[in-house]
Amino acid sequence: MSEFLVRVAVVDHVPLFRLGVKQVLSGASDVDLVSVVGSVSELVPLLSDEQLDVLLIDSAHPAGCSTLCAQIRRLNSALNIIVMVSDENDIELVGAVRAGARGYVRRDVLPDELIDAITTVATGGSLISSSVAARLLDEFASVTRRSDGIVEGTSALSRRELDVLRLIAQGLNNKSIAASLYISENTVKNHVRSIHEKLQVHSRMEAVVRAVRDGLLEVG
Repeated sequence: MSEFLVRVAVVDHVPLFRLGVKQVLSGASDVDLVSVVGSVSELVPLLSDEQLDVLLIDSAHPAGCSTLCAQIRRLNSALNIIVMVSDENDIELVGAVRAGARGYVRRDVLPDELIDAITTVATGGSLISSSVAARLLDEFASVTRRSDGIVEGTSALSRRELDVLRLIAQGLNNKSIAASLYISENTVKNHVRSIHEKLQVHSRMEAVVRAVRDGLLEVG
């Protein structure tokens, strides 16, 4: 069992699917299911008051997955977003991760796997397969190559922030990073937030790509 309850909300446009997810998460000992709704607008009070840790959203939502992620990030930049997809080749997935989603799960995921996914992102991990990660890295690299020179603020990363970024590039979550550097998880979260601000990015993966592009980081 986790040391804390992960506060979760679900946004999905299919009523029957919402009911199934609600049944699964309501019985999870590690999860506090705060809300299950059909639109982001119904969650605005919770988002603005930062009463959530993880938000599950539907990649096929009529409003568009990338649009939803962007709206959510404007209201709460710290919220961990998981996209629920029917197809891993969904073109919306790349835009959603660029907009700040921490990864995805398939809509036919098993109950235990869904709960594991939620606790993973709540503790600083991500949910992207190696094949999708490669595609996303290519996409990010293509975008960043269009701008010349080093991103403003990149050179201002501290030595400790670079240490954290190297471990992020290795796929470590916040708990593992904290253990590796002998610091607290809260300190790791603060470093990650600072890295995002200095590199002007919205996700951990994009931070790694920016750092690699600007010669601050090498990944094998």
